[in-house]
Amino acid sequence: MNKAYLLTGGNMGQPEVNLALALELIEKHCGKVSARSSLYETAAWGRNDQPAFLNQALLVETRLEAGELLSRLLEIEKSIGRVRLEKYGPRIIDIDILLFNHDVYNEQHLKIPHPQLPNRRFALTPLAEIAGNYKHPVLKKKISQLLKECADRLAVNKL
Repeated sequence: MNKAYLLTGGNMGQPEVNLALALELIEKHCGKVSARSSLYETAAWGRNDQPAFLNQALLVETRLEAGELLSRLLEIEKSIGRVRLEKYGPRIIDIDILLFNHDVYNEQHLKIPHPQLPNRRFALTPLAEIAGNYKHPVLKKKISQLLKECADRLAVNKL
């Protein structure tokens, strides 16, 4: 059984409803959600001309390989109404694979661990809640340590 750590987020429509729907669809199409963080309200990263995001980290136990998981997550995003228009723009739902087992992927459309994970407090904070002792497979540091060292100072507030 593979273990995938995901980050769900959104800042359009009804983010709390959309995150709950994403979780339901992930369980239906990808695998069992065996852990989930609290919801966090986070300032938009990369652009500050948009509403705050809601984010939640999930641990999914899945039989899917990483590439197939990514395909299903993209389908789930689309089914909820995600339209990819602009980088760092507002979105109804976003589902990222942060970590997959202790594997490293560096393919064109599949980069695991997520390359920006150490730089994003909005991802590290909920991830540390459910996987603080997990060691980043490249940096060899615990997620809790990466959070302490993160230079990103954007607001992340537990709801």
